[in-house]
Amino acid sequence: MRASDRAYTALRDDILEWRLPPGTVLAEVEQSERLGVSRTPVREALGRLTAEGLTVAGGRGVVVTDISLDSIDELFELRETLEVRAAALAAQRGEPGIFARLQAQLLQAPGLISDDDPARHEYYDLVGRLDEAIDAAVSNSYLANAMRGLRVHLVRVRRMAADDSARLHAAAAEHAAIAEAIAAGNPRLAEAATMVHLHRSLTHLKATHTPA
Repeated sequence: MRASDRAYTALRDDILEWRLPPGTVLAEVEQSERLGVSRTPVREALGRLTAEGLTVAGGRGVVVTDISLDSIDELFELRETLEVRAAALAAQRGEPGIFARLQAQLLQAPGLISDDDPARHEYYDLVGRLDEAIDAAVSNSYLANAMRGLRVHLVRVRRMAADDSARLHAAAAEHAAIAEAIAAGNPRLAEAATMVHLHRSLTHLKATHTPA
């Protein structure tokens, strides 16, 4: 892996996991020493992160972007536009068996949800497989790429919410309903199930998030 790719991956992971919280100044010299690479790969990595909207160049240098309630509303407006349409297309174009299997796994997901972070990662991996299956089913590279770009920011947003076991159990059921509707080949039901999930996710986030 190239040095710039290593630097990009490390910085991106640190931002998504809030090890580099909003407002952190990413000085080239400091980050090159921390990551063990020269300044040029760090500069290239910061350029990629800025293109993704995870950092912004300003008077203080390159800074990790902030997340506010207003920006969350904007993200969910875009999320609704993209994910509702994608669910409908997946119901029309997807392989029913794939989504039926995902539904069955999601119905068992409560067994993965506890207060133990490693166990929760298994649940999030399962949700990630549902996202990947929908991306593949829509057969639209532009839509799939747009959703992947959006999910980068949603990972950060998720860290703002107090995702207790009760909410995660409910979210697992909502994801199972989406998978079930797609497996049934019912685009309208897939749209409705996705809308319910997004509405409940946004409501929970706003009720529980702690400002940075």
